[in-house]
Amino acid sequence: MHAKTGDRLLVHGRTVGHGDHVVEIVEVLGTNGEPPYRVRAEDGHETIMWPGPDCVVQHPKSTEPHTIR
Repeated sequence: MHAKTGDRLLVHGRTVGHGDHVVEIVEVLGTNGEPPYRVRAEDGHETIMWPGPDCVVQHPKSTEPHTIR
């Protein structure tokens, strides 16, 4: 898994009744974009996280227009 500051982690709920949630990566503590990451939840809580297989990195969308070939 590789990420950079500003990316988001989608953490899938692991049990019934616990939905997915998204946290923002505010600092990459590993080398070459690898974990661990310091992340911030929507409520402002920060923690250090080693994402597991239930997480997906979401990169922010590019602001540059795409060309169709």
